[in-house]
Amino acid sequence: MEQRISVVTIGVTNLALSQRFYEKGLGWTIGSTAEQIKFFQLNGLIFALYPIDALAEDAQVPNTNKRTDFSGVTLAYCARSKEEVNEVLRRAENAGARITKPAQDVFWGGYSGYFADPDDHLWEVAYNPFWRIDEKGNVFLEAP
Repeated sequence: MEQRISVVTIGVTNLALSQRFYEKGLGWTIGSTAEQIKFFQLNGLIFALYPIDALAEDAQVPNTNKRTDFSGVTLAYCARSKEEVNEVLRRAENAGARITKPAQDVFWGGYSGYFADPDDHLWEVAYNPFWRIDEKGNVFLEAP
């Protein structure tokens, strides 16, 4: 298996609400759509929204719909500056996200905060001065 991720799919309880959040609220461009799934082309991978019941059925696992506990998974957006972190968190909050951790300087030398999308999927928005982001938004484990 190659060391890469091709698609990240998140299970959502309200597909239309989640599509509006990502498309209208965060300003993402939808790449492909069908009645039951929405795809966003990102830099080098695809992000998908799929009804959580259908996703659980496809994976052949029970869907308990218990979103009260931390799942142990977060998604992350790497920003190019502290100011961009603040702007992304502000935009997410204005779109209906819940800020779970306001942006702040963090122990590892960067700056980050977290928001929860309409289905409580956690997103970290972080500025890491030790990593490089190219013009396409690809992140590299090397200093700028």
